[in-house]
Amino acid sequence: MTEHLHVAVALDGTGWHPASWREADARPADLLSPHYWTDLVTEAERGLLTFVTIEDSLALQSDDPLHPDTRTDRVRGRLDAVLIASRVAPRTSRIGLLPTAVVTHTEPFHLSKAIATLDYVSLGRAGVRVQVAPSPQTARHFGRRVIPDRSEDLATELFDEAADYVEVLRRLWDSWEDDAEIRDAATGRFVDRKKLHYIDFQGARFSVKGPSITPRPPQAQPIVAALSHRASGFPLLAGSTDVGFITPRDTTEAAQAVEAIAALRSGPHPVRVFADLVVFLADTPAEAQARKARLDGIVGDEYSSDAEVFVGTPAQLADLLTDRQSAGLSGFRLRPATLPYDLLQITAHLVPELQRRNAFHTEYTGATLREQLGLPRPANRYATA
Repeated sequence: MTEHLHVAVALDGTGWHPASWREADARPADLLSPHYWTDLVTEAERGLLTFVTIEDSLALQSDDPLHPDTRTDRVRGRLDAVLIASRVAPRTSRIGLLPTAVVTHTEPFHLSKAIATLDYVSLGRAGVRVQVAPSPQTARHFGRRVIPDRSEDLATELFDEAADYVEVLRRLWDSWEDDAEIRDAATGRFVDRKKLHYIDFQGARFSVKGPSITPRPPQAQPIVAALSHRASGFPLLAGSTDVGFITPRDTTEAAQAVEAIAALRSGPHPVRVFADLVVFLADTPAEAQARKARLDGIVGDEYSSDAEVFVGTPAQLADLLTDRQSAGLSGFRLRPATLPYDLLQITAHLVPELQRRNAFHTEYTGATLREQLGLPRPANRYATA
């Protein structure tokens, strides 16, 4: 029997199309409100989606990801993704929460604490999508380093730095053993100091002593995810992540990417590889095409993306997903063109269609995100037998 697919959604503002905020059902006035994000994530949970990712950056959105623009007809400005996830967590119960965090200019000690806290708040449903920032503009916000414009060597440098960053995250999450907290009021012992460990990490960009100031998270290791468009990023996916996002254009490309990542993997469990798709959905193919054409007409340009763009019905999308699964993919991260419309198409129509094909679960099967992804709770690297 073929394994069930995992389906996730990537939430970004009012949707991934630049004209999405001008749709009749869009809520641009609510983008900075907590209930907007709660509504989206609870809808995703009603659809039994495995997790949501929440986009973020350290610079204003721009049509060119490497350089700022002066457009005033696009959504600009956003909230912090980790804080959004922390706000949403108590109002959900099963869906995984993966905020995006830029690791190029931030410190791993801070992020390890934030994601560990999110794992506690969500009762074991936290993760993080680590993202590099090759933009010179972003670097100027911090003034610590100069980022060259469009350098091929830069990508390798940033991916290597991200791998070090994730290694620090993982060491810090392990720096408290599971039973380090005693909490014995009678004896006056709150922690067993012997079960807190220095991590002593030395890297090219940072050195971290440890231990963390937050006890080991409920999942032990919250899920780490990353996106790579090309093979140069596959070592990061294979060596550092639990979930890897890729952007293939067909089943052959997907299979090649899955095989390449697996060949680089040295850990005991394979990376869960998800393919990204931007989706424009409607009841008929003609209506879906008309939706995209109308949105493109508003901005005066045809929408394109780093990921494949799908335009069609939920049933046609189900055909594509089940076909692509043969490439060895664990699932798909869908980017709704507009919100909430395309999210509702996913939860109300795509999910039931996949369930009718026995390709998607009918209930959540794990209490934690690791369990839902079929990943065991890892042992602590510092614990003695």
